[in-house]
Amino acid sequence: MIIMKVNKTPLEGFLIIEPDYFQDQRGFFLETYQERRYVNVGINDKFVQDNHSHSKKGVLRGLHFQINRPQAQLVTVIQGRVFDVGVDLRPNSKTFGKWHGVELSSGKKNQVYLAPGFAHGFCVLSETADLHYKVSLKYDASDEGGLLWNDPDLAIKWPIDDPIIANRDNSYPKLSELNLQ
Repeated sequence: MIIMKVNKTPLEGFLIIEPDYFQDQRGFFLETYQERRYVNVGINDKFVQDNHSHSKKGVLRGLHFQINRPQAQLVTVIQGRVFDVGVDLRPNSKTFGKWHGVELSSGKKNQVYLAPGFAHGFCVLSETADLHYKVSLKYDASDEGGLLWNDPDLAIKWPIDDPIIANRDNSYPKLSELNLQ
């Protein structure tokens, strides 16, 4: 019987999932998603799109979100290690503006679930990393938003110095400058 451990974090809607897997001399087998199992632990989102990101060591991506049509995300590291971060942007949440981070790795085979309304970002700790993430709504470039990765009010403790960052990620507004409703 396949089971999985679900760990709550200080942010409601940000879960760390440890799926069960089978390993022997040949390697391992892991179900990264099985709808009924996730529904049984309260994750009821219907995932409609899968994304794959490949990055090299020191890359920091984020913090990204969809503005008017927020997506739930289920993030799995297929290869490598990352520090994965979610920032609660739900205006009525008691943890609005708070962040939580966790190391995800192909060795640990853990996952992160982010409910709709979180900004998401990560930095790569290994030589390279491949992330697979399921989202609950189709990506819409016209609805894309971002939050400045090094906003001093958030004070995210990124575990890398001098990250490699896209120009757009460096130009996003601070939390205090966002107009969220």
